[in-house]
Amino acid sequence: MSDLSVSPALLQPAPSAPPAAAPTARMRETAEAFEASFLAQMMKPMFEGLSTEGPFGGGEGESTWRSFMIEAMAKQTVKAGGIGLADQVVAQMLKMQEQA
Repeated sequence: MSDLSVSPALLQPAPSAPPAAAPTARMRETAEAFEASFLAQMMKPMFEGLSTEGPFGGGEGESTWRSFMIEAMAKQTVKAGGIGLADQVVAQMLKMQEQA
């Protein structure tokens, strides 16, 4: 039988904590996700009355996947600048963090 050896890479110290900018980036990501969710909820009623009948209509498949399309449209809207909700959410999150 042979002895098992340990890789030297496993004995190195763990990497240090991420830089201070990481929480702000996570806050921004969270705020943008919130804005996208909000926009998706606001867009949903716009598509409820649409008829998908006709030669090129999607029928049941279109109505099944419509929520995914609305979600993608909301994410793209946020990516293009959104309505400013994410900026307000980040500002409030920073204010709450300063108070804590």
